Amino acid sequence: MMEIINYFLHLNDHLDKIVQNYGTLTYVILFLIIFVETGVVIMPFLPGDSLLIAVGALSASSNGLNIFAIWILLLVAAILGDTLNYWIGKWVGPKIFEKEYRFIKKAYLEKTQQYYEKHGEKTIIIARFIPIIRTFAPFVAGIGTMNYGRFISYNIIGGFIWITAFLFLGYFFGNIPLVKNNFSLVILGIIGLSILPLIYEFLKHKFTQKKT
Repeated sequence: MMEIINYFLHLNDHLDKIVQNYGTLTYVILFLIIFVETGVVIMPFLPGDSLLIAVGALSASSNGLNIFAIWILLLVAAILGDTLNYWIGKWVGPKIFEKEYRFIKKAYLEKTQQYYEKHGEKTIIIARFIPIIRTFAPFVAGIGTMNYGRFISYNIIGGFIWITAFLFLGYFFGNIPLVKNNFSLVILGIIGLSILPLIYEFLKHKFTQKKT
């Protein structure tokens, strides 16, 4: 577990090695990571926000990736990933809520459904910035009554904002000495900010339970 955490916290170092070892295949690797993280409901723990910032920072360096090529590629990966997840939800149907599956946490599904019911269709956009819910939101949308025409529009808007914001945040600020030398702390801060909505909802739920 500590090795996985350490890997995520030092993504900038690992990405540099990947580029050196695999060259242009790095584009394919990054595409697959974002596609799977958003498109496969059993893989919600792959790096998302932190990966985008690290990729953006690497793209700004002399031996980095082409920022515009990677931007288009990862945008397509994010949109296709959510689309796949939507159709998996459509195919699996509501039976997924009836029992616990080994690779799909029922609690995550129920939390995402509650979030979806509260925020409506814009959850598809909001969820892009919330780990775990980001992976489950399109899946739940597919299970529900949201038609694909409306889903794809929110999918594209959310994917565009998410990829653009974090990728170019890394591109413009990732190589500033203060950020680069404290990359682990920056990533921890981003993770903390990402889960704030979940913490808020959890505390609000607990407070409501106590009052009732």
